[in-house]
This record gives sequence, structure tokens and C-alpha cells, in this order.
Amino acid sequence: IRPIYVCEDILMGQAAAAFTVGMAAVQIKQQSAIGKYNQRVANRNAEIAIQEKGQIDKQADFDIARFDQKFRQEVGKVEVALAKSGVDITSGSGARVTEANQLEAEMQNKITRYNADVGMARKTEEAQLANIRGQMARQQARLQNISTFAKAGTSLLSMSSFAPKKDPGVLVGDM
Repeated sequence: IRPIYVCEDILMGQAAAAFTVGMAAVQIKQQSAIGKYNQRVANRNAEIAIQEKGQIDKQADFDIARFDQKFRQEVGKVEVALAKSGVDITSGSGARVTEANQLEAEMQNKITRYNADVGMARKTEEAQLANIRGQMARQQARLQNISTFAKAGTSLLSMSSFAPKKDPGVLVGDM
């Protein structure tokens, strides 16, 4: 082996080390960017779930108000029909019909509110899970950064002076 090859080996080793460091830096930067992006997506999904939770609550309020309006209209029709037929709505079967209608209305409102509360609880849980997924995506990117950094370090150590020396063989001047 000629002495010039030793210099080429040194220069190639330095170039390989620089390349390894450069590629590791690029990879770490990309992993971080992907982790941040995935976290932003998950956070946006959480915001959407919270907005949907608010919509469920508003829809329940609207449905209850609409039901109450229709119920009052129907009660009015029933009262008019009972009055036309001569039934006293303050006592007897008229009072029982009125009471049954009131109980039915109350039950319907409670069912509507319960269903809305269940839907809102689901959306809250969905938002919390989305936030957790975002945090996990960010942590996963950090772990990938550490792994990449460790691999680059291992690669550099294997190229460095800590690696076993190659026997240069017999140099021309040594003969």
C-alpha cells in the first residue's frame, strides 16, 4: 500500500463522518417536524370534538324547546277538544289526561337531555384521547430522535480512532 492511500483513507473517513453527521441532523429535523405535525393534527381533532360537544348541547336545548312548543300546542288542542265535549279538565279523567301528558313531556325532556349528556361525554373523551394521541406522537418523534442520534454516534465511533486499526500492510519505503 502506498502512503497516498493512507491519506485517502483518512480523508474518506472524515467525509463519511461528515456525511453521517449531516444525514443524522437532517433525519432528526424531519422526525421532529413529523412529530409536531402529528401533534397539531391531533390537537385540531380535539378542538373539533369540543366544538361538536357544544353543538350537541345546543341541539338538545333546541330539541327540548321545539318539543315544549309542540307539546303546548297539542295540550291546547286537547283542552279545547275536552272543553267542547263538556269534560272538566281540572278533575276526573280530564285531570288524569293532563297529568299524564305533563309526565310524558317531562320524561321526553329528560330522555333528550340524557342522550345529549351521553353524546357530550363521548365527545369530551374523544377530545382527551386526541390530545393524548398528539402527546404520544410528539414523544415518539423524540424517541426516534434519540435513536437516530445514538445510531449516528455508534457509526461515528466505528469510524473513529476507537475502532480497531487496519494493518496498512507493508509500505514501499519499509522494504
